[in-house]
Amino acid sequence: MSKKVLVTGGAGYIGAHTVKALTEAGYHVTVFDDLSRGHPEHIPGIPLIIGRLEDEKAVMDVFESHEFDAVIHFAGESQAGESVSKPDKYFRRNVIGGLNLCSAMVRKGVNRLVFSSSAAVYGDPEQIPITEDAPVRPKNPYGETKAMLEKALAWYDHAYGLKSVSLRYFNAAGADPGAAIGEDHEPETHLIPLVLQAITTQKPITVFGDDYPTPDGTAIRDYVHVTDLADAHVLALDFLENQRRSLVVNLGSGRGYSVLEIIREAERVTGKQVPYVIGPRREGDPAVLVASSEKASQVLGWEPKLSSLEDIIATAWAWHLKNRVD
Repeated sequence: MSKKVLVTGGAGYIGAHTVKALTEAGYHVTVFDDLSRGHPEHIPGIPLIIGRLEDEKAVMDVFESHEFDAVIHFAGESQAGESVSKPDKYFRRNVIGGLNLCSAMVRKGVNRLVFSSSAAVYGDPEQIPITEDAPVRPKNPYGETKAMLEKALAWYDHAYGLKSVSLRYFNAAGADPGAAIGEDHEPETHLIPLVLQAITTQKPITVFGDDYPTPDGTAIRDYVHVTDLADAHVLALDFLENQRRSLVVNLGSGRGYSVLEIIREAERVTGKQVPYVIGPRREGDPAVLVASSEKASQVLGWEPKLSSLEDIIATAWAWHLKNRVD
């Protein structure tokens, strides 16, 4: 088993949950993070190196001073809306930063990488649920950067033998069941924490568009619990260790919920009203994104355990009440 793992972006939301899962599975973890959106208090006792992947020398220094068996790569920008107005930021951080990481791995002979990709690579899908062989046609620069790095990884495998598992997440949500870690972004852009903030502040959230071709007119997404995502990264490391081949897999619950369904379930779970207003659609937002996760189940042995909408909202609400990040 690969025991020494570098986790880029490991102080972030999904990263910190994955660091917790890795340490519980017996891995020795080092985190590389610029702390622009990460929280070091979420990874207590874990060695933390502060730096940016765009800094090629800083990345190389990490590999020169440490030995790693594998890397899990989360670091990067992830706001689809912002990427439309600031594409330079996204290509620089996500593509150039990712290539710096891959090149350092090749130079030091580290040949196993788990990559945090995204369902945003699909754009507007032709069929629901989305399978891994669906056309890759991103609608925004964020999705484009994820698709570009996936393509680069395929060529790095061909040329250098760098094996990778690209995990195409759908909507990560929820919080550690013990409320030790949760979702705390500044600014917050994800729907469920915004809904919970609206409950406690009574400041209405904006529902972006009610004219989509969906049953209630609001966009539909597949929400998967962050702890289930973290478990998938551990399984992906095991796969790379045992199978020594590259892979692309979706990670989702296989069930879609509209924005208004999320609001209604949050009201049911919390017993409180969610104030909201309807606004225009956001540029680059597809109407429906729902995953087929059959491949993850068959190849990785991954089965989401906490990804019911009730569990997602209940754990997020417990974290929110404990930390009040509104």
